[in-house]
Amino acid sequence: MGEATCALPSAHPLTWDRGGGGARRPPDGLISELKLAVPWGHIAAKAWGSHQSPPVLCLHGWLDNANSFDRIIPLLPKDFYYVAMDFGGHGLSSHYSPGFPYDHQNFVSEVRRVVAALKWNRFSLLGHSFGGTVGGMFSCIFPEMVDKLVLLDSSPFILESNELENMLTYKRRAIEHMLQVEASEKPSHVVSPEEMLQGFLKNNSHVGDECAKLLLQRGTTQVATGLLLNRDRRITRPEYYFNFISRELFVHSIRKLQARVLLIKATQGYYDVRRENDANMELMLFVTNSLRSILKERFQYVQVPGNHYVHMNQPQHTAGVISSFLLSKERIRAQL
Repeated sequence: MGEATCALPSAHPLTWDRGGGGARRPPDGLISELKLAVPWGHIAAKAWGSHQSPPVLCLHGWLDNANSFDRIIPLLPKDFYYVAMDFGGHGLSSHYSPGFPYDHQNFVSEVRRVVAALKWNRFSLLGHSFGGTVGGMFSCIFPEMVDKLVLLDSSPFILESNELENMLTYKRRAIEHMLQVEASEKPSHVVSPEEMLQGFLKNNSHVGDECAKLLLQRGTTQVATGLLLNRDRRITRPEYYFNFISRELFVHSIRKLQARVLLIKATQGYYDVRRENDANMELMLFVTNSLRSILKERFQYVQVPGNHYVHMNQPQHTAGVISSFLLSKERIRAQL
């Protein structure tokens, strides 16, 4: 597939942005919106910089979209070509075809489709939360393609240790939810911009108001009576779609990595996919110790002040270390 650069509709100006100065101006340095063909429609993306520069693919978190990177990318080196994609069923990307389930591995295959469309043979990955787990799996399956992997409050895989008894239940609920949505004739819920914002903030306590508005700009569509969420209603709780793996498989997988890895952990971030065992940091310690032991000088671990959305709420807390990592050929000093 070749690269497609036909323009997508611009993110709509939400009601809360109209009062003083109209619609927001595009993010600094944004060059174009991309629309990349896939069998079920298209993957939407946005690009910053020159396509002749070293490429960096940016992967957003669960139920977020490419606007997740609007505040951090302008602070990163201009020497790179940044492309932030919307996963299928998110943002401005097409929903999967009826009957075709959302699954962790399918999101990994989307990355392979996107880089094929962009004609990239080797590139770096910047993934937040779920995007980091997608990038981690991709980097182990296609190790020769990934130069550097940046994990923002994320892990390259999700371990099964706290979830073993729940995994079959998750699979059942995912199937039942998909069938219920497909059988439902209930129209999508239209709400006012303020209701949409408050509902988003209620379900995403780590996101500030301005960042929530930014995500909703790309994550909603304005209709005559209010706003509709763009995401596919078949997508629900993340644990229904993750691939949980054993510690043994985790160690085996990361031995395949050829990339240099930077893991940035927010001090008030998450330690558990369901966010119910966040006091237990043992799994994260296992992840970081394994990465350090196996990758040695190719692994860096940095803690930064902030919560799960630190890259949006306080992008300056992460921009410096990411910039040094992308630019440097040598190991940068970890900040603990």
